Parts: sequence; structure tokens; C-alpha cells
Amino acid sequence: MTMADQGSAAALPQYRVEVAFPDVARWAAGNTGLQHVWSFDSGHPGPHVAIQALTHGNEVCGAIALDFLLRENVRPVCGRLSLCFANVAAFRTWNPDEPFKSRFVDEDFNRVWAVSVLDGDRDSVELQRARELRRFYDTVDYLLDIHSMSDPCPPLMLAGAHKKGVDLALALGFPEHIVVDAGHTAGRRLRDYGRFDDPEDPRTALLIECGQHWTLETPVVAIQASLHFLRHFGLVGVDFIDRHLDPKPAPRQRVIEVTASVPIRTNQFSFVWPQDGTLTVVPKAGSLVARDGELEIRTPYDACALVMPMRRRAKPGDTAVRLGRFVS
Repeated sequence: MTMADQGSAAALPQYRVEVAFPDVARWAAGNTGLQHVWSFDSGHPGPHVAIQALTHGNEVCGAIALDFLLRENVRPVCGRLSLCFANVAAFRTWNPDEPFKSRFVDEDFNRVWAVSVLDGDRDSVELQRARELRRFYDTVDYLLDIHSMSDPCPPLMLAGAHKKGVDLALALGFPEHIVVDAGHTAGRRLRDYGRFDDPEDPRTALLIECGQHWTLETPVVAIQASLHFLRHFGLVGVDFIDRHLDPKPAPRQRVIEVTASVPIRTNQFSFVWPQDGTLTVVPKAGSLVARDGELEIRTPYDACALVMPMRRRAKPGDTAVRLGRFVS
């Protein structure tokens, strides 16, 4: 079945839903007093490591990865392992005729993680779930938040702005591209919540974008990222990792520092530089990459990476693309 977003269908990319959605209702009870949250304590010293799916309801790859780990009865040999299906309310609204609408119910679950918002008077389905899960996140030492993207792109590990996030991403050895970014102007992400965003605190969260939402490759990336995360902390048995981790050597990792985010200002935004679903790198500074009405967007330096370009829709207020440079 081919899916198109709302708006001018002729101008929008269309994507085929290639994956089967797991029945996450089987995991609803949890074992923590929180629905859809499972936690297993080894009884031995070690960190509390958590993997999260469904921060956005239509990003199914993380749910497939957690369903795999739970069906495999994965258990930690040290520390504590937690598996969390976050915005299940949005996931339940999935409609194959409007696949992008199930991203959230009322508001983006991944934009509410400022303390002032969590402690404020505003209310929504997502804020209720965030407030419910907050005490759980406060116990986590290391979090992997699994996402996917509206448009095709290679996997990206969003490591945050601090050295600790980049160090952890490099230590995992997966995926190839690590993005250093300062967060989102529309609201604070879970990755940047509380102590995860304190450069002096070792507790760290990473956000991985695994690929386009519904391709067959994207859940594979989500599972592999989870295995790399668990292996790094020595949290599960070597035999389990060896059975399921891809034995092929991973490409050398590359770090991209985001230096600017390009907002959409008008209804006449369009990309000029061609993109093919890979990580586009524009060779020369000053190259024209997009137009926004009469405004021209040009690259500020040579070898400028166009990070997570928004090709599916272009409406004022969205981030069109992030501009990044490769750093050592």
C-alpha cells in the first residue's frame, strides 16, 4: 500500500509500508507499575540501561526492536535493563491512510522535556504520559531513544552538544554518522532532559534515527543499535550478542557538527540541490541548496552536510534542514 501525506500529493514523496506492526498490547502490563515499561534487575552491580521505542507513534522500528528483545527473554547479567514503549496512545491511532498523523495525539512527546513544561499547568495526552514516566527516567543512567525519519536517510546517532554523548556514540561503533547538535527550538527533547544534559554528570542519552519509518531496513538498524548499546555496557550475555549482532565490520564513524538550522519562513520553500536519500554533502561553500520565497539558502563552508532535510512537507515554522560540517 502506498502512503502519501496530506497536501499536494503530486509534490510529496510517497512511501510503501513494508513492515508488519508488532502487537505491543501483549506488553501492556509491564512489571514496574507503569504500563508498557519492563525492567529487569540482574542482582549484580552495574548501570541502569534503558532502551525506548515509540517516542513517536508512527515510528515503529523501535517497537519491533523491543518486541524482539522481550520475545527473546533478554535479561541482564549485570546492572538493570529497562525497555519502554513511550507514546502507545499515539501508536494506537495508526491509520494506514494517514500514516503521518499518528506521530502524536495532542502534541509532540519529544518536545515537552523542559522542567518548566513538566511542572507547568499545560495538559495533553503526551504530557500526562511524560509526567507518569518522569520518575522512571530519573533512575536511568544510559538511555537509547529509538526513532525513524519521514524521508530516506542513512542512520544518524544524535549525540547532543556535550562530549559525553559523542564519546558514548563513538564507543558503540554504530552507526557510521554521529550528529552533534544542541537540541530543538520547538521544545526540549527527552535526550536533553535533566541530568542527561549536564556535561558534568555521566548519565547520558542518545537518540538514533534509524531510517525511513516503514522500510524493511529500518527495524534491522534499530535492533542492531540496541545490540551495540547492550554490548557496550556488557549488560547481556555474549552468546546472545554473538547470535544476533551483524558480524560485518562497521564503517569508520564520522562526526558531523550542526552549525545552523534552516527554518521554513514562507509557503514557497523548495530545495534546489538534488537529494537521493543519502546523506547529501555539498562540496563548495556558497552553493545554492534551497529557496524560501526570495531568500536563497547557501552553504557556509566546503563539504557541507545537509542533515535530515524535510522533503515531505514544507510549511512555515518547520526546520527545513540542518547544516553540518565534519569534525575530527
